[in-house]
Amino acid sequence: MHKEIEELIIKFKNKNGRLDCGVAFKIAKKLDVDIGEVGKTATNIGIKIDSCELGQFGKLEKSDGSYIIYNNLKPKIDEKSRITCKDARDAGVGVGLKKIRSTLKNYNIDVKYCQLGCFKEKKGKKMIVKTKTWIENSDGDLLFGKGKTEILEVIAESGSMSKAAEILGMNYKKCWSHIQILSKNMGEDLVNTKQGGGDNAGTTLNPRAYELIKSYKQLQRDIEEYANKRFKELFLSDQEDRIKKDKI
Repeated sequence: MHKEIEELIIKFKNKNGRLDCGVAFKIAKKLDVDIGEVGKTATNIGIKIDSCELGQFGKLEKSDGSYIIYNNLKPKIDEKSRITCKDARDAGVGVGLKKIRSTLKNYNIDVKYCQLGCFKEKKGKKMIVKTKTWIENSDGDLLFGKGKTEILEVIAESGSMSKAAEILGMNYKKCWSHIQILSKNMGEDLVNTKQGGGDNAGTTLNPRAYELIKSYKQLQRDIEEYANKRFKELFLSDQEDRIKKDKI
């Protein structure tokens, strides 16, 4: 086998008398041998490896298993040479975090979505769970949600429908329309409006409106708390268990 490797190295060396890194990998694949064997053979016959974009070819010559790990990782690597934290760990089960990290470094692979800090994340962004809650009727019509809650809160703070509309960046008619629709859906008036220029002029919320704001916010908090709990269970629990067992 060494003779075959040697013949192909000599045959495909470049004009500078060196073997391109990419060609070395093709030889290894063609003969179904470890890339380290190609590196050793090239060294023995005095031919250096050239143009190695994967970096540190010498480490591969030691046949420390990084090429095998890389092959396990390769299907999960995206077009930006990144891999998710979970995929990196899954591909290296039984190998250990130290060798996985070494392989990622050797092949210049970034890790993304690493919530637990088991890998140094260079470019990827962490995963977070987002929720959006609204209430509909049986026909699917929007009754209440974040937008209408915000309108009620701004009215309460500003004491004026027109000021609330200005703060929220919407015209007065649209702001008033939201309140009318909400009041109709709830079956009662939610705001009290007094005309004139005195101290009592303006718009205030009635107790039911404050109750809706409080209830909606509590519902949203409860949903977010549950969503985050389930997110950790479904996406991160297996990684947390492995980290506890990993002594590296």
